[in-house]
Amino acid sequence: MKLVTAIIKPHHLEQVKEELYKAEVNLITVSEVLGHGRQKGVTEVYRGFKETGNLLRKIRIEIAVNDNFVEPTIKAIIKGAKTGKTGDGKIFVVDLAECVRIRTEERGGEAIG
Repeated sequence: MKLVTAIIKPHHLEQVKEELYKAEVNLITVSEVLGHGRQKGVTEVYRGFKETGNLLRKIRIEIAVNDNFVEPTIKAIIKGAKTGKTGDGKIFVVDLAECVRIRTEERGGEAIG
């Protein structure tokens, strides 16, 4: 089991979700976050408004997957978020020690779904 975390630009969220659904990855958690990478301080335009400063709006997507879904998940995120320009984001993959479905108390890969 792995936890895939992606940080992407907000306006790429819908396209990333579409690509994830095509890859049969349906269980995602999405959060609005602030941060910056190498572009620190660069002005971005988001929904017609210029954003300047050290922290830019980003979207954090977290997806718990069984091992056979790791690569399809990564490929779907890249397909939905990649422009080839600075600031496209990052994907982090870490081992997931345990997952428990509260309702049924299932554990491990069965709890992920």
